[in-house]
Amino acid sequence: MARIPPNLTGVRETMLWTLHNRAGQAKLPNGILRDLKAVEIYEALEYDYEGSFGKAEPSHAFRAVFFDNELRVFLKDHPDGVIVNLGEGLETQRFRVEGDEALWLCVDLPDAIAIRERFIKPDERHRHLAMSALDRGWFDAVPERRAVYITAQGLLMYFTPEEVKRLIGDMAARFPKARLCFDHIPQWLSKKTLKGWRKGRNYVTPEMPWGINHCDIEPTLRGWAAVERAETFPYRFEWGWQGRVFNGLMSVAWLRNRSPGMTCVRFA
Repeated sequence: MARIPPNLTGVRETMLWTLHNRAGQAKLPNGILRDLKAVEIYEALEYDYEGSFGKAEPSHAFRAVFFDNELRVFLKDHPDGVIVNLGEGLETQRFRVEGDEALWLCVDLPDAIAIRERFIKPDERHRHLAMSALDRGWFDAVPERRAVYITAQGLLMYFTPEEVKRLIGDMAARFPKARLCFDHIPQWLSKKTLKGWRKGRNYVTPEMPWGINHCDIEPTLRGWAAVERAETFPYRFEWGWQGRVFNGLMSVAWLRNRSPGMTCVRFA
């Protein structure tokens, strides 16, 4: 069967970066992520992954596992909850996390939804909303009186600080007691992308205007929205000498503060 050219550019092309790293781990016998659907999509696309992104590495697989575990806890307490995945792209979480009673809403731009639907079809419990995460129209697709968990993997850093501020503030106002989980990059990395970060021989990453250090996240969120709880986590790798070295570095507060991470929020 002929492979499919994704024909993605700009921020949309980054969904292939995360797919590359997730599938890379899923193909390893001792990988941290089991994701047959990601491998299927990866192999079906006609794309020079290594030319754009270099060798696959485990960061996005670790992030996927972290978000999966968050949703499993949520669905255990709220099996009929609503999961809103902003900027979902080719993420295959619905195949890894059991949640047959839940409603899953995928929010992404029309061309991203189009390539997603080549491989992942919407249905009654898995709806696709072809719009920007910044379009508040998706708010109206969330049923009332149901627990809500909103995720934003690899998304918010591509918005301006003002856009992130307004989006989080509006979500907190519209969905009190909802949970939000997102990942973020430090300020130094944001500045690097603004100068042109060449990730591979064929690829320069899009600009990532929003960067924030760990120590600033909770006070910033509390200044933007009514927040009951916010907790930030560094990346961790649990295998090999590289993992031990990395985790040791993350035990140093100065380095951890200036590293990428993930934050889980509960709105008041």
